[in-house]
Amino acid sequence: MDLPVEQWKAYARRKWASLDPGLQERLSLALPLGDTFLLCLPLFQPADEECLHSLAASNCVGKDPRAALFYKEEGNKRFQKKEYTAALILYSKAVSHNSPEMSLCYANRSAALFHLGQFEDCLEDIDRAQAQGYPDRLQPKILLRKIECLLLLGRLQEAAGVISKVESKITMDQSLTSTTHQILLRKISQLKVKAHEKENSLVSVPEALTKTQKDLEFWEENGKMSSASSSVSLNFNSCRGRHLVATKDILPGENLVKEEAFVSVLSPGKSLLLQDSAETTWDTRVTNGDLHCHRCLKQLLASVPCGGCSYAKYCSKKCAQLAWEHYHSTECPLGALLLTLGVFSHVALRTVLVAGFAEVSSLVKQFHGDDKELHKTEARGKSLDETRDSTAGMEGLSEKAEPLIPGCEDDGQYRSSYQAVFNLLTHAEKHSPEHKFLCSLSVVAICKKLREADLTILSQGSCESQSKLKAHVKMSAELSPELKILGEAMLRHMLQLQCNAQAVTAIRESESGDSIVADSEQVRLSTALFPVTSLLNHSCDPNTSVTFSGTAVTVRASQPIPRGQEIFHCYGPHRCRMGAAERQQRLLCQYFFECRCQVCLDELGSDVTGIAATRDIFCCSSCHASMQGEDVLRCSSGACTLLVGRDYLLRQLWNLQLQVKTALELLKDNQPNQAVELLMRCRMDAENFLSAEHMLVGEIEDHLAQGYATLGKWQEAARHLQCSIQIVEAHHGPSSVETGHELFKLAQILFNGFAVSEALCTIQRAETVLSVHCGPQNAQVQELQEMRACLLELPRSLLHRVE
Repeated sequence: MDLPVEQWKAYARRKWASLDPGLQERLSLALPLGDTFLLCLPLFQPADEECLHSLAASNCVGKDPRAALFYKEEGNKRFQKKEYTAALILYSKAVSHNSPEMSLCYANRSAALFHLGQFEDCLEDIDRAQAQGYPDRLQPKILLRKIECLLLLGRLQEAAGVISKVESKITMDQSLTSTTHQILLRKISQLKVKAHEKENSLVSVPEALTKTQKDLEFWEENGKMSSASSSVSLNFNSCRGRHLVATKDILPGENLVKEEAFVSVLSPGKSLLLQDSAETTWDTRVTNGDLHCHRCLKQLLASVPCGGCSYAKYCSKKCAQLAWEHYHSTECPLGALLLTLGVFSHVALRTVLVAGFAEVSSLVKQFHGDDKELHKTEARGKSLDETRDSTAGMEGLSEKAEPLIPGCEDDGQYRSSYQAVFNLLTHAEKHSPEHKFLCSLSVVAICKKLREADLTILSQGSCESQSKLKAHVKMSAELSPELKILGEAMLRHMLQLQCNAQAVTAIRESESGDSIVADSEQVRLSTALFPVTSLLNHSCDPNTSVTFSGTAVTVRASQPIPRGQEIFHCYGPHRCRMGAAERQQRLLCQYFFECRCQVCLDELGSDVTGIAATRDIFCCSSCHASMQGEDVLRCSSGACTLLVGRDYLLRQLWNLQLQVKTALELLKDNQPNQAVELLMRCRMDAENFLSAEHMLVGEIEDHLAQGYATLGKWQEAARHLQCSIQIVEAHHGPSSVETGHELFKLAQILFNGFAVSEALCTIQRAETVLSVHCGPQNAQVQELQEMRACLLELPRSLLHRVE
């Protein structure tokens, strides 16, 4: 949810419509953002604040002991059903709320972690439970779990120490019944045997085998642009703006940019109910906020909650502390409001918090000075465009061109810094007046709340001046000059985000019943600002691939890039996913430019309709030739006279998609036989009206492969997945990352079916493709290497065996 909730957007639209026409006209002008903010400031009335307050009330971010009890009990129910992952999530929700039973929540979560094989995290939760005052009568139970974890981790000395401690505790505890006493002693005896066996089984492994594989990706830092490779340079001209160009011939897979986000805010993502969950008073939905660290985006197992709210969760105490110091101490009391105003508002606030008031104030004032100088220049008859045009053709003269490039610092360097973020284009004159009004009202709402808070962000100078400033902020009904500066900067960042925000994504394994072959999907984790990556221009046929690791982005060459060629990134509309007309419309709507990439020029200048349009077409049910036309489609074969209405075919497509969705739910519910039966019917129906290379046909084949793999029918699974791969290749190309992910699944199927030679060939191909796009340290690439190592150790007699 990048923009505010629909109710606030609708409220802002009504407020805009009610404004005096003269005021609307002033706000519609291309005013400096500071003026726009100041014009909207008095328009924010108590009624607007009440509206936001009522909308924010639905976001429960406070701590409630009743919620902790509810989530603990729900977690216990799931634990008893051996649904350990669901139990883990519910126990994590419980520990996010203050409760007298906090120690029990941590202890119960440690049990779930133990059953999930997460022994290090289990030990941490045991320590947390004890720190929270875990009942003395239950200590033997949790200490026995600790011993088992230590034994499984090979930490034998620590385990022996805990065993002695438990023995002593049991001996001295007079409250234990004779039966319980005997059970505990028997359990300790079993653990002692385990410890002895573990000690004898430990084999020293050569150091070379235990080290993680070295990163073979070559990287030489650019001397004039942080986070960029020496293989690229930053250029500028009035036509293309700032852009990156290859300074040498670049090979596929070569790293071009490795950048840490200047700022990143976790996106809630899809809200999913835990299986068999009913609607309750307390929210049992699962979002990104339950699954990933709110600072570094690491996947959460044993989350560390914020001490002030129930929403923010972290992977460690270190992340929690860093977040608190840099921004969360200010954001914490604003949590419900920020969820209502959307991620863009949150990113805008966090950007100024991370930068700090001194840096924000300096750049805002500098911008005001430059703006005044611009007006003087225009008065003398020389426009900014003319000034910029004078740099055209100077790309080869880097020393002379760089100081003219916006965002570069005084030494000519372009860094991944707040100055670079501040100089990202806002396109303020291209946003609709209504949108600017919505953004302005949202920023004013945040500033009003900041006025009430203890603003450490405004702290600068002597202690005495800090105290005076805070006193002034708290006593004044108006916004202080400092808050007005922050407001202007936040409005600037909010408008920048439409064209410069980067969706941070990850591949997440989706629920697929008992299938051995992992099914996965790409999910959006956060919205971030990467000032160096933002320099990349768009192409509908890009020459790079982008991947993420936490809050870091890596841009790699996806094909050979000759020296002097521009480095391109796809902003979303890709030639394989939609035709030129649709791509142009989407880019113009969101990014305010008409795409002139070579693919668009070729498509628009000829009768070619693009890969997506030619593949995803309807076919004749009689002769399987393509159907052509607008409202009524005619068979393209001269020998056939079939006519069909487009609406009829679209209804068929919709019904088929519903059937495929039903089959997928059957797979998730561990009903593979029923799923395969339904998918085979879908396959037959699709043949009657869809082209053989339609993406839905590929999805059906993919799901059939998943179903047969769950049943252990590896040959059938491989056959259907190979059909799916052919369709993916037709749409995306044989070297695409999409094809790489499909090849990875085929490798898993062939590996499990002991089709050794076929598996080795597929592993090699999948590894080659995925290494280019994702790098050699990618989890799938690592698994492919492990599969190859296992297969090469098999006897030759199994070389051609398929089960």
